[in-house]
Amino acid sequence: MSCSRRQFIIYSGALAAVGGVASHALANTMKIDGVRYGMVHDENLCIGCTACMDACREVNQVPEGVSRLTIIRSEPIGQFPDVKYRFFRHSCQHCESAPCVDVCPTGASFIDKTTGIVDVNPDLCVGCQYCIAACPYRVRFIHPINKTADKCDFCRKTNLKQGKQPACVESCPTKALTFGNLDDPKSDISLMLKEKPTYRFKIALGTHPKMYRVPFKYGEVSQ
Repeated sequence: MSCSRRQFIIYSGALAAVGGVASHALANTMKIDGVRYGMVHDENLCIGCTACMDACREVNQVPEGVSRLTIIRSEPIGQFPDVKYRFFRHSCQHCESAPCVDVCPTGASFIDKTTGIVDVNPDLCVGCQYCIAACPYRVRFIHPINKTADKCDFCRKTNLKQGKQPACVESCPTKALTFGNLDDPKSDISLMLKEKPTYRFKIALGTHPKMYRVPFKYGEVSQ
């Protein structure tokens, strides 16, 4: 999927300064009873093949016309024939201070205490769309069949329940996605955050997202 420079900058938002962010990844900032899951998207490894989008749709039975995950392609960087593209993952950030949870009048939007995953209970959702309006990342939508709020849940009710990795992680041909427990210093994600500079989307808002990104090494990173 292509977009204009203006659209891409809007999606990129206010980014944290590259480097120095990873040191905070292991901070236990939320009281939970289990693990604290997060994800890293390496923009240098992502090729924009959208295999992650297809896998997400299939595993979680996401209807046509809506999507829990979108890969956004930048405008060309460089001159022909040496042209490159930056690919940006647009999905739920699984914030530790989630505005969508704060505004939900029924408790349908919640943070799962055993995983730290932001999720929606469709049995409690009344479709008021308060959470959609409150989300600064614009990643929620109304499920066209269930008429309730929906979004990425790291495959909490599907793959994770079966002891697997999220569908997007399993399907990525270039291993651009790393998933795991942020509070385990020996997990793959913790080790990666120690080794590579990362940034988080719109971190200035104070939402404490658990989606990290290894910045694309070509072109500019919009602040």
